[in-house]
Amino acid sequence: MQERRHRSQQGFTLIEVILSLALTAMLLGLLSTGMYTVMNDWDDDTAALDASLDETVAILQLERALQGAFPHSYRNDETLGRYVYFNGEDETLSWVSTVSPQRRGGLTAWHLESVDGEGVYLRLAPAMSDNPLPRLEETEPLLLLENFTARFSFLYEELDFSKRWREDWPGEELHMLPLAVHVLLLPLDSAERTEPLNIVARIRANEHRTLRPSFSGEQGSAAGAAEPAPAPDQEPRGRRSRRAQLGPQSVDPSAAPPGTPPDQPFGLPPGVR
Repeated sequence: MQERRHRSQQGFTLIEVILSLALTAMLLGLLSTGMYTVMNDWDDDTAALDASLDETVAILQLERALQGAFPHSYRNDETLGRYVYFNGEDETLSWVSTVSPQRRGGLTAWHLESVDGEGVYLRLAPAMSDNPLPRLEETEPLLLLENFTARFSFLYEELDFSKRWREDWPGEELHMLPLAVHVLLLPLDSAERTEPLNIVARIRANEHRTLRPSFSGEQGSAAGAAEPAPAPDQEPRGRRSRRAQLGPQSVDPSAAPPGTPPDQPFGLPPGVR
């Protein structure tokens, strides 16, 4: 009887303790590995979501800024003429908008530049009564859309009231803004996205209230002379002539189909679905 009580009070052997510790270590290792995998997947999904949200916000902000483009005019001290600040080329675009990312009051000058192999860079500066280009050149460019290249085209109205797209827009010579701007964002080879993105922003305030639109670059300061605004039922002078002069510089048109709703008064650029 005493021998049985003695054996029952001996406890676990060394081998049993080692086996239990080994099994416990294996279970903890499996649990930690699973938790590490889940956390990594969570971080990857969160990073992808943040990048997608940043990209979406940037595109929406860019579209709003283009829709809020303003025919900002400034005086050239050399020619003593007034010019409209809006310069668009194939890979660069500069304009003044009523929209500011910081939600500041007043006008903001925007400058977009597409750099091959890097992305689309943005410069911002306050727009005063002078030419905002020197202030834009002093600001530090920010990478707005990484792994994208941007191409710009601009909509205008022809002599027969048809809408056409062109690849540049020298606002200082034309003294007006385009009817719309098309931004084609092409992903680079290193980007995860494979399909291009399209932004078509309609510009409502495309004409200055005093500057007469002109498409002759030899008029000098006379092109910036002010004239009274036309009556609501009267077509502004020079509109038909500027439609005729824009023709040779245009690209292939993409007319809007019959029955286009009033909120879509122009066709999309070629290749946009």
